[in-house]
Amino acid sequence: WLGLRKIYSITRQGNYLLRIELQDWRGNRRHIEYSFSLGGPSTNFTLQLSRMSGSIPNALPEHAELRFSTADRAGDTARDSNCPENHLGGWWHSECEETNLNGKYVTPRSRGRLERGKGLYWKPKKGRYYLLKSTKIMIHPTDLKSFD
Repeated sequence: WLGLRKIYSITRQGNYLLRIELQDWRGNRRHIEYSFSLGGPSTNFTLQLSRMSGSIPNALPEHAELRFSTADRAGDTARDSNCPENHLGGWWHSECEETNLNGKYVTPRSRGRLERGKGLYWKPKKGRYYLLKSTKIMIHPTDLKSFD
């Protein structure tokens, strides 16, 4: 993992896009891209998103300040609960049900919602629950010409 401090340092240099690539257990691959801003340590690495494109329904709130939280340091969530403790892994939770790309690696044979909810998943508000085999989170500058 690159780490939030390093990503914050990189994104302070200009405008970047966030791309999330997801693969389910049937081999289907989907992605979503956002323009984004990332706050520093004093804001708990607050993330703000605006969807640009993608092949999967959005599962993260747009234009809202999402604070990164971990089991030992709760962020601000809609339900005022500790999502990382209940669903494992640090993440930018707004509600505990929408998505978790940093949870436990759970195979499709796992039974029960409790176990599945601790795995890697993407759950749009209106849509199906995607139990994931793999995820990638990448950033790239909006102006790629600066790297010529």
